[in-house]
Amino acid sequence: MARARTQRIGLVRRLPLFLLIWGVFAFSMWVPAIYALALDDHDVSRSFFYSGLLGLFVVAIVALASSNRVPRRGTLGQLAVLLGCFTVLPLFLAIPLHDALGNTTFLNAYFDMVSALTTTGADLFPDPDRLTAPLHLWRALVGWMGGLLMWISAAAILAPLSLGGFEVTARGQPGRPVSGVAQSEKVDPRGRLIRVTRTLTPVYAGLTAVIWLLLLIAGEQGLTAICHAMSTMATSGISPVGGLEGAQAGITGEAILFLFLFFALSRLTFSTDTATTGYSRLDKDPEFRIGLMIVVAVAALLFFRVMAGMQEIGAQLEPFQALSVVWGMVFTVLSFLTTAGFESANWNDAQQLSGLGTPGLILMGLALIGGGVATTAGGVKLLRVFALYLNGAREIDRLIYPSSVSGVGGGNRRIQSDGAFIAWIFLMMFALTAAMFNLLLAAMGAGFEQAMVLSVAALSTTGPLIELATDVPIRLVDLSAGAKLTMCAAMVIGRLETLAIIALITPTLWRD
Repeated sequence: MARARTQRIGLVRRLPLFLLIWGVFAFSMWVPAIYALALDDHDVSRSFFYSGLLGLFVVAIVALASSNRVPRRGTLGQLAVLLGCFTVLPLFLAIPLHDALGNTTFLNAYFDMVSALTTTGADLFPDPDRLTAPLHLWRALVGWMGGLLMWISAAAILAPLSLGGFEVTARGQPGRPVSGVAQSEKVDPRGRLIRVTRTLTPVYAGLTAVIWLLLLIAGEQGLTAICHAMSTMATSGISPVGGLEGAQAGITGEAILFLFLFFALSRLTFSTDTATTGYSRLDKDPEFRIGLMIVVAVAALLFFRVMAGMQEIGAQLEPFQALSVVWGMVFTVLSFLTTAGFESANWNDAQQLSGLGTPGLILMGLALIGGGVATTAGGVKLLRVFALYLNGAREIDRLIYPSSVSGVGGGNRRIQSDGAFIAWIFLMMFALTAAMFNLLLAAMGAGFEQAMVLSVAALSTTGPLIELATDVPIRLVDLSAGAKLTMCAAMVIGRLETLAIIALITPTLWRD
């Protein structure tokens, strides 16, 4: 029996990685199918059940056809699979959504699945009542699995290739396997991928279950609790009730989500598999510390902005109102910094009391900074911001004391030299990519402000920014087909980052 089990495991390991991921997503379609069946929604249940069955059938047929083939794998090959997951897999994921919804185009369903899988959470259907409960569950589940995919890929694929923010501290060149981790493209990295999956999946699922149980205890409804729990861990911002304003848990529920959003500030909050030398402690981690500094500083800035606005109109702020406003600022700032995009129910209170508009530029800036490296958060990433800060501080010291010698410890010397240079290159590439998508969206009929908000929201994977960054929310459903496809490309590039896309152009991958 043990020998037969070993043979089955060996057969599974020989299957293409993309096929395995396809099978997992096909099997997950039965979750909303069972939920719809429990609600006596047989039409939706059949859509998900037959779509999942079709997906598993295709996986089985392709697996049998390729059972005798020994694939030539490599870390760069897995990176190409990751790109295929974000571009090709949503075509399959959109089938049950399009069939169950019935009153939308397949392009809209594909856009929604790309948005969910990349953890962007751009809401194409702003009215929650348009979607049934199983469809809300499916969107949140796809976003949750997309977040888990990034958790695993960060340690198993991006870290060995010095990508995704690891290029700031790693010794290897971006896009090339690091010696000792992935020594050559002839080495099969499947073992590392399986080990990382076995280690992180229980942690990811366990934290989600804890959030779900705490929200239920706080009085939240079952569907809203599980969707918010999955969206918090994946930082997708997907909600079945249109955000936290429609939730029933109140400030208690927001406090629960607030605590678990810290997992998107630094990978050291849940794992040390990619920690660099000297950064194995959370209190010493530069990402976590600079993230807390940004949250406190920006929340204080927004609070003083509200106070100034209230003084202009002659209004006074009561102590209880002040605490409510401060909480709304702190929660929303952390939410957008981690690119989750949840808006506190007290966020609008500050705008109504002061008479000021939404600080869209500040929210866009927070989303651009992003969260920690190798987390589900998007954006430029805090480690790159820290590298640029160190380099800027050192350059100022050299202007004042030209003959000075840096006294920074060995853990930061790599960041000060090559790491800061690579971080600056990434920042420039990010800016050029944003400008390119801004021009493309403007050419397809979007205004300058709308194109800028859409580009930043897609590249930083912060979908709720589209509704909050402007005084008049942007209706994604009204965009042209070309604009929607452009947004899909921007979301994929923002999820994988431009350095990873460039690494895929290397001749080493396509030569094989």
